[in-house]
Formats: sequence, structure tokens, C-alpha cells
Amino acid sequence: MSLALRISRFAMFLGLLTTTVFAAAQANDVVVQINGEKITRQQLEDQESSTMLQARYDFYKSQQKALDVLINKRLAEAEAKKKNLTVEELFKHEVDDKIKDLSDEQLRFVYEVAGLSEPFEAIKSKLQDSVRQQRMKKARAEFMQAMRERAEVVVMLAPPRADFDTTEAARLGPAKAPVQLVEFADYECPYCIKAQPELKKLKDEFGDKVALVYMDYPLPMHANAQKAAEAARCARTQDKFWEYHDRLFAAKSIDVASLKQLAGDLGLDTAKFNTCLDSSQSAAAVKKDADEAQKIGLQATPSFFMNGKFFTGALPYEELRKMVLRELGESNKTAKNAAEKGVAKAE
Repeated sequence: MSLALRISRFAMFLGLLTTTVFAAAQANDVVVQINGEKITRQQLEDQESSTMLQARYDFYKSQQKALDVLINKRLAEAEAKKKNLTVEELFKHEVDDKIKDLSDEQLRFVYEVAGLSEPFEAIKSKLQDSVRQQRMKKARAEFMQAMRERAEVVVMLAPPRADFDTTEAARLGPAKAPVQLVEFADYECPYCIKAQPELKKLKDEFGDKVALVYMDYPLPMHANAQKAAEAARCARTQDKFWEYHDRLFAAKSIDVASLKQLAGDLGLDTAKFNTCLDSSQSAAAVKKDADEAQKIGLQATPSFFMNGKFFTGALPYEELRKMVLRELGESNKTAKNAAEKGVAKAE
């Protein structure tokens, strides 16, 4: 390893250590004193944890956006300096000058697809400029992404976390899989429905490296969500949870009659299933999950925790994949460090 790289990694370690110490100091900050009793920032956050998670996540997303801008700025400045150019000269030489104008035929196609009302010849020049600007913006973003992939960028900014009990939750994959992805969802939530193919694709690609954990959070505005959650748990008593779960998210209707029909379609013992569903046998378990969601401050579905790190919404597959790869990278580093310590002790 080069001296420069060792110095860089040592600097990153010092930065992380400083951040950790600062965070601990902040947690112990006194925010109010009542008749001599001191209340710390940590006590405030513990008391108001049900309202803090989303606020911390929103702040994290703002920090993440600002950090991306800063990373790109530093990388572009370093690349420009290496080539003895200004940043704008770098972009002009590497990106802008390589973008060719569209031919008249291509431009007319854009004009027709856009359904513009002005005569083509009258807006031809303006349309060419608009297309060029769009292509330039995309090309610059791709240039920066390629530069970022070549560089050693270690992002230590992490999303907020929350503690909750998953011991009774349905799990698809090993309990010791390096990536544990917990989902709080509602079977009637359109964004939850949208997320399911991406989660399946993730499991298909990474296999036992990823475990999916499902927790119920039926929202009050969805009339059939509670009973659907109960039905999935009734199916679980017959070892058919994930099959039933998948069919629920794909179903056009999930009223009680449809829930019972689905049980029959999957070959469940319908008498046992119907008794379970009609008696609300699983209602308490569903409520326990929902109580956990409310306790930690979840405000929407789907809400996820990847190895404890919170995010929300139906993310594109590539973004989910990058998150998993990042977690696997962290897992590999931890395992390697543990192995190295074991060797050192043995010696």
C-alpha cells in the first residue's frame, strides 16, 4: 500500500473517531434543567423517539445530497488540476465538445413526439439548444459517475437507526445472513406493491447473502389491510407465509372472500385457515408489529431497515443493489478484521 493511501485511510479513521466522540458528547449535552434536574439530549431523543426517526432521516437525506455535491466538486477539481485545466475547461473538453447536434431528421422526430404547436422552422434552433442542454447534463452526470467509480470514496455518513423486536417476524433467508432487510408494509399500499418485484430480484441475485424480514404495518385508511395481514399469518401456521404473501401483493382483490379463495388456491387446509381468519386469531400478532412501527416513529409504508439502517419508499433496483453491495463490503471488512485479530492472538 502506498504511503499516500495509508495517510488517506488514517485521516479517514481520525475523521470517523472525531465524529463518534463528537456524537457522544452531543448525546450528553444538557438541553434543560428542571429544579436542578438535568435533562440530556439523549434523554430527550429517547423520550421523543417516535417523532424523531423521520426528522433524522430527512436531515440525513439533506446531508447526503450536500455530500454528493461536495464529493463531485472535489473529484472534478482534482481531475482538472491533474490536467492543468479549470473545472469548466475539463467539462468542456471531456464532455461538452463531444456532444454532436441532432440532424434535422432526428430533431423533427423530437418535435413531433413533443407535440409542439409552433412551426418547426420557427423553433428549430431553440429546440436544438434545449436538446443539447439535456444531453450535456446527462453526459456530465455520467462523466462524474465514472470518475467517482475510479476514485477511492469511502462514505461514512449513515442513515438513522432504530431498535425493535424481529424475533417473531417471518424471515426468508438465514438468520445470520450478512444483509438483513426488514420491511414494514401494508398489503394494500401501492408503494409496497411496487417494491415487491425489486425485493424478489434482490433475493434472486444475492441468495442467502440477503434475508428478507417482513413486519406488518396495516394503515387505517386501507380497509382490507388488517385482515390481509391476519390472513398471511394464518397461512404461516401452515408453512405457507411467503407464498401467500407474494400472492397477496399480486392480487386484484383482498377482501375476506378473496383471502379465503387464495388459501384454497394455494392448497391450504381451508377449514383451519377460515377458522383462524374468522376468529381473528392473528390480530394480536399483527397489532404487535404495528405497535413496534408506531413506537419507533414510522410514518409511511414501505419502511425498511437494512442492517438497522433506515430508509423508506419503493427504491429503484439499482439503488437497492448498491446498498446491499455496500453492506456486503462492510461485512467482509468486519470478517477480515476479526480473522486478522484471531491470527494475531494465535501468534
